[in-house]
Amino acid sequence: MHNHYDVVIAGAGPAGAQCARDLAERGYDVVVLETEVEEEFPAQSNKSTGGTFASMMTSFGIPDDVVMHATDSVVIESPNEHFIQNQPGFVLEFAEFKTFLVEDGREKGAEYLFDARVRDPIVEDGDVVGVRYNSDKEVYGDLVIDATGPAAPLAKDLGVVNLERANHAIGIEYLFEGVDLTHPDFADLTDAMMLRLDHEYAPGGYSWIFHTGGDTAKVGVCYLQNERYQKHATQSRTVDGYLEHWLDTDPRLKNAGRIADNQVRGSAHVQHPSSMSTDSFMAIGDTVPSVDPVWGEGVYKCMKSARAAAMTADRCLTGRIDTSASEMAVYDDLWNEQVAPRQSRRLMMTRLLYLAPNGRYDRLMQDLNKLNRNTLSEINNGNRREIVKLLYPRDLAFLWKYWRELY
Repeated sequence: MHNHYDVVIAGAGPAGAQCARDLAERGYDVVVLETEVEEEFPAQSNKSTGGTFASMMTSFGIPDDVVMHATDSVVIESPNEHFIQNQPGFVLEFAEFKTFLVEDGREKGAEYLFDARVRDPIVEDGDVVGVRYNSDKEVYGDLVIDATGPAAPLAKDLGVVNLERANHAIGIEYLFEGVDLTHPDFADLTDAMMLRLDHEYAPGGYSWIFHTGGDTAKVGVCYLQNERYQKHATQSRTVDGYLEHWLDTDPRLKNAGRIADNQVRGSAHVQHPSSMSTDSFMAIGDTVPSVDPVWGEGVYKCMKSARAAAMTADRCLTGRIDTSASEMAVYDDLWNEQVAPRQSRRLMMTRLLYLAPNGRYDRLMQDLNKLNRNTLSEINNGNRREIVKLLYPRDLAFLWKYWRELY
């Protein structure tokens, strides 16, 4: 390892590792700093359900051998109704997925430095020129990228991101065996990824069952901790308590048992990024944050964020090097155009969705079943016309609450 690179990346998650893959493939000298020790990677950072779709697999050349199970549909449940969307997907073995990204990046020429805890950026004359890590070590680069997720030590120090506690979501998941995927009182979850909107199990969020083959499934809950969204919550119940409550009361999980060493805990912020770049610096992945505000899908968003950053770096480092804030802002434009278009509308949908009572979820499922099958995709993309089709006059109360929170 030498001491100066074209690009220094903090964090070897999907965003950081994918950005390194893209840059190394373009011939850039890139190093990735990762907190975990190499022998244990990614034991401490396996924090994703790993549900994604064919578009991600194809766009980023992800091999089938990191797929835990291929699915045929997405099921959305409310307390008493459900909606089925036929859409092929993949539940990834997340640790193997991350390992592939690192190994493939190394084959393309990226360097990795494990057991390297990033401390703060090195700034000279207003420009970010490197990173301090561990106790007293330094590494320098023409560009620095923060891909450390919500920790965001570099982005926070530079004032690039403002991750607000009110927008912080937490989640927990286990891999279970003995799950009844064909219980007669519910939709068939064979080869499906199911998301449930039900405040009894996830107040201000959602719970899920992702089939992973045989009678096994990933089962978890996630919700925003904001007091507004927690109005339906049982105050003494933790996120672990909600999962236990679901296990105790859902007949599909009556005989389910945890598969050892498969606990996943994670967190993310659901908000619009205040900024994403400055002189010689970009923040990517969940540092921005890039998680899907409606359904929580993060893998594809992180990967697209990484690619947008790599494209920006390539532009800024080609020919006459120019890493000024104005040039780095190309990344912000790409993020808003390609990674998360119409993000403000989607955040509005999130607030409306998680503020609604359980009865409104039942009505939503009924309406979705009556509409064209492309409606959900259009709604998910922030299509205003399709969103309006699902609104009723009494929903104005929720809209008013949203505007009060925003302003």
